[in-house]
Amino acid sequence: MHRYFIYMAYDGTRYHGWQIQPNGISVQQTLMEALATFMRREVEIVGAGRTDAGVHARLMVAHFDWEEPLDTAAVAEKLNRILPPDISVYKVREVRADAHARFDATYRTYHYYVSTSKSPFSRFYSCRILGESPDFEQMNKAAKTLFDYIDFTSFSKLHTDVKTNNCRIMQAYWKQLGENEWCFTIQADRFLRNMVRAIVGTLLEVGKGKLTVDGFRKVIEAKDRGRAGTSAPGHALFLEDVGYPEELFLD
Repeated sequence: MHRYFIYMAYDGTRYHGWQIQPNGISVQQTLMEALATFMRREVEIVGAGRTDAGVHARLMVAHFDWEEPLDTAAVAEKLNRILPPDISVYKVREVRADAHARFDATYRTYHYYVSTSKSPFSRFYSCRILGESPDFEQMNKAAKTLFDYIDFTSFSKLHTDVKTNNCRIMQAYWKQLGENEWCFTIQADRFLRNMVRAIVGTLLEVGKGKLTVDGFRKVIEAKDRGRAGTSAPGHALFLEDVGYPEELFLD
């Protein structure tokens, strides 16, 4: 059996997230249908993680198995012809038979975009902050406290099936992109359901003066989702990158 990683991107606007849903179209379902059309039978696909409804990915990775060796360049080309315009495949790479798109990922990187002014060109991919501009310096001070913890229960969706809420955060900072545009970058070995949006929403409370940096720390320590802020909207969130050990790849 041969295993392959699919490197892809998608605009999540019209999808109910990555994972197959009983009553809504998902990216995973759309990709599986395209692969089944090409391969002429159903093929199971496993993603590197789950993105929520409306969330985008500049890079998502998924794996599938096939009995015979494949021309990876041809697979990528065929999939791009079949897939809708809002999903594209960058490349397909053969990996070790035991490689896993989700469990072997060493890090994931997300970007969240906010705008402090009205813009007709970024409204679908950036969250507009109404009123006075947040204090991003204070938000960065609060973001640095994330490195002091591993249990992020306060930023996790309730009643999930994960065995632990521990994550190791590697990067967390706000950076100004333009006069009225900011981006929050966060990288970790794993993320909980709704975690990035919950962190952003709580950091925005710091930026608006509703929560101090010490108060942000206490939210983490409480291990209570009810203590954190409202989750930021999904349309401004992008899965930016997923990393793997090089020894997984055969090509």
